Order: sequence, then structure tokens, then C-alpha cells
Amino acid sequence: MDKTMVDPHELVARGRAYYDKHLRARVEPEHVGKFLALDVESGDYEVDEDELAAIHRAEARHPNSLFYVMRVGFRAAHHIGGGSVLMERTSRL
Repeated sequence: MDKTMVDPHELVARGRAYYDKHLRARVEPEHVGKFLALDVESGDYEVDEDELAAIHRAEARHPNSLFYVMRVGFRAAHHIGGGSVLMERTSRL
């Protein structure tokens, strides 16, 4: 995927669709609450309690990829104050 031409909304849509179709049954409920970093091109992913650990392990295998990052089993990846923030993101840390 050419990183200079990536629409973040498209990457999130592709990541969510891939997760729903191919990964949801595999990672839920065993990993609920953990972070998942998905390379949408290869379908390769990492799951970890620590968001950065999942991203770094995924990047070690796919250093030139962009990743769809989400929290397994939740619509929101993070909480701000007393409420949830609907946030799915792409990562290039």
C-alpha cells in the first residue's frame, strides 16, 4: 500500500471489514479488551494488552505497512474522561 496515497477512512473501513469477516471469531472472546494491530494488505496481525507492543511486533514483520488498530470486543479503543471515544485508528509510529 502506497502510504502517501492512503485515505485513512478507507484503511479503517478495510481493516474493520477484514476483522469482521476473518478475525472476529478467531480472537473473540479470548482476547476481549486487548489491542489488535492488523496489516490490511497481508491479513497478518498481533494482539497484546499493550497497544504499542502489538504495533511494534506487527511492524517488525511488516516494516513498510500501515496498520489498522482496534480494541477487541469494543467499539471504542480508548476512554477520555468519563466516556468512550469511538476511535479506530491507523498506525505508523
